[in-house]
Amino acid sequence: MKFILAPDSFKESMTAKEACEAMARGIKQVIPDAVCIQVPLADGGEGTMQALADATGGTVFYQEVTDPLSNLIRGEYAILGDGETGVVELASASGLHLVPKEKRNPLVTTTYGTGQLIKALLAKGIKKLIIAIGGSATNDGGVGLLQALGIRFLDENEEEIGFGGRELGKITTIETAGLITNNVPLEVEVACDVTNPLTGPTGASRIYGPQKGATEEMISELDRNLEHYAEKIKEYLNVDINQVPGAGAAGGTGAGLMAFLQATLVPGINLVIKHSGIENKIKDADFIFTGEGSIDHQTVNGKTISGVVKLAQKYQKPVIAFAGRVCDHEMLYQLGLKSVFGILPEVCSLEEALRKGKLNLEQTTTAVTRVLF
Repeated sequence: MKFILAPDSFKESMTAKEACEAMARGIKQVIPDAVCIQVPLADGGEGTMQALADATGGTVFYQEVTDPLSNLIRGEYAILGDGETGVVELASASGLHLVPKEKRNPLVTTTYGTGQLIKALLAKGIKKLIIAIGGSATNDGGVGLLQALGIRFLDENEEEIGFGGRELGKITTIETAGLITNNVPLEVEVACDVTNPLTGPTGASRIYGPQKGATEEMISELDRNLEHYAEKIKEYLNVDINQVPGAGAAGGTGAGLMAFLQATLVPGINLVIKHSGIENKIKDADFIFTGEGSIDHQTVNGKTISGVVKLAQKYQKPVIAFAGRVCDHEMLYQLGLKSVFGILPEVCSLEEALRKGKLNLEQTTTAVTRVLF
C-alpha cells in the first residue's frame, strides 16, 4: 500500500515534517511494509520555507539581518533540493511577531531585513526565488526590501530616504541602476492570498494598518504616502501598480515586488504544491493523509487541506484529514474529502493537547488505518 502524507504544521504542536513522521509511525503499526511518502506542506504562510525545504531535501541557512525596528536578529532562508530555488518568509525578518505590541508603528517599521535575506540567497547563485509575504509588521511598500537590493529612493535633496511608511511621501527620484538582479535572470514568485489593491478603502493601510499599530491619523498618512509611491513607480517604471489585485499585500510589498522584480503573485497553497512535487507523487497512491491544527470555515479558502483535496480529485484519489480541532468541515466533503478525524482522545487543556500532538496524531492514524484495512 502506498500512502502520501501531506499535512500542514499543527501550529505550536508540530511542524509539517513532524506530522508526516507521526502519520508514518501510525500507519506502520498496522501495515509494516507500507510505502509512506512524506510531503510536508504549507499554505504560503508561516512554515512555508521549512515545509518546502523538508519536502525537497533542501537546506536552511541563517543570516544576521535587520528586524522591523532596525535591531539585529537572526533571520533564515532556504535553498530547495534543486539547488537553484531560494525561499524567504517575510515574517522571518519583517514579521509582526518581532515587534512588541506597544512598539508597533508602521510609520517606522521596515522590510529591509527581508531584502538582506534575498541578497544572501542571490549571493549563492539561485535562479528562482519564492517569497512568502504573510504576517508583516510593515507598510513601506517593500521599499526597505528594495533598498537592501540596491535601489535608491531619493528625496528632494538627493539623499536616501529613511525606513518606514512615513518616508514614502518624500520620494522624488528612483534610481534602479544598482539593483543587484539587473544582470541576473531571476524568476520571482510570491505566495499571496489577498487581493487588496495598494491604496483606497480596501488598500494596505486601511485594512491591515490597524493590526500593525496604525491609528486613524496614521492610516490616512500611510495611504497618501503609498499613493505617492505608486505615482513615482508609474513615472519611473511606466507601471501602474496601484489598483492591481495583491498590490496591497504585506503593507504594499506586493506592489514593490511586482513593479521592481517582475514578481508573479500566486495563491500560497498552489505555489507550495507546485514546488513540493506532490502531484507526481499522488498519481499512483492508494490513500492521501493530510491535516492541520484546526479545520474550520476558513479551511476551504486556500488552506492546505483544500488544496490537497482539489489536487487529489484530479486523479480520483481518496483523502483523509486529521486535525486537533474540527468544526464547520462540511464544505470539505463537497470538495471531495473522504473523511475528517479529530485527534484528541479525551477532553484536556490546550497546553496538554499541544504537548501530546505527535502521539495523538500517531494513535489516530493507527486507528484509521485499522478501519481501512
